[in-house]
Amino acid sequence: MSEDHPVPEWAQFLPEGEFISYLPSYVGGKYFDLFEEFTFPCEETGGNTDVAAVAPKAAQDVPQPRATGAIIYYVYDPVKHGADPSGKYPVLLWLHGATNGLNGKFCICNCGGELFASPEYQAAMGGAYVVVPLANEKTDGSGKLIETFSEKYFKPLKGIVERVCEGGHAGKIFAMGGSLGGWLTWKMAEKFPETFDGIIPISTSYVPTDGRLENIARHKIAVYFTLGQHDETLDYAKDIAPRIPKLDELGFMYFFPEWVKNGDGGIASLFYGWEMGQHCMINQVQANLIFDDGTPYDPRLPDGICGWIRAVVEGKC
Repeated sequence: MSEDHPVPEWAQFLPEGEFISYLPSYVGGKYFDLFEEFTFPCEETGGNTDVAAVAPKAAQDVPQPRATGAIIYYVYDPVKHGADPSGKYPVLLWLHGATNGLNGKFCICNCGGELFASPEYQAAMGGAYVVVPLANEKTDGSGKLIETFSEKYFKPLKGIVERVCEGGHAGKIFAMGGSLGGWLTWKMAEKFPETFDGIIPISTSYVPTDGRLENIARHKIAVYFTLGQHDETLDYAKDIAPRIPKLDELGFMYFFPEWVKNGDGGIASLFYGWEMGQHCMINQVQANLIFDDGTPYDPRLPDGICGWIRAVVEGKC
């Protein structure tokens, strides 16, 4: 392997015939122009007014200065892009992982939401709002992240959803996200179970207590929980496997493949300073859990995540 693609530690466990894949099949940024940028005033979230402090990847992604506490969020509005104005469309709240908010507009891709604004995915879902809020992330002088999503974002995020719904075209409401966004997805369902109709927590070791899971089920929130068993950030045997009986009891859907794979069928390996390919189930969720050859990653979802969302909207799931 080259220095660009070092062999990950878990490579020793690869099944015979498997190969390592280093990139998702899609390219981010194609649909950014379909999103509008808004701000949501919120003093308690500690808005960053120092643009230089957020260290964006590219000049065009630099978040603009805003009032202290204001949250930038991006919205794809299906009605503005040709959907029937008399219809109702689900709202997909995509919650990003730690450090992704530093990337400005590129977070639309990082969080997993960008392709859900594509014509293909919109047709598959019957139309949907795609909402991507950015945490007011900050780093210290050494580059260490010192501010990101936390409990103080719960109410503002609900407020953003309510604002999107003011147009009168919103239908069922979903929250979804990976890593820190996966934790936040669970927490939003715990905190506001009357608000959400479906959630997709991804790549998080956090699972609510039995009582909180029961409350989510009591509110008839559809759940699709997914992560890889070799996720570098959690211990599957300790953190997840013991909770499976409760997930089964409540009828929640979950997908815990042994290996996280990219669209080409290869086992995912991504180095961002440290190996996190198996943590990046969000990439395959953004690929609609469909491989490049059209095969579903989860055989129960022949139409992928778009199909699951549509089934929830239609009351079939």
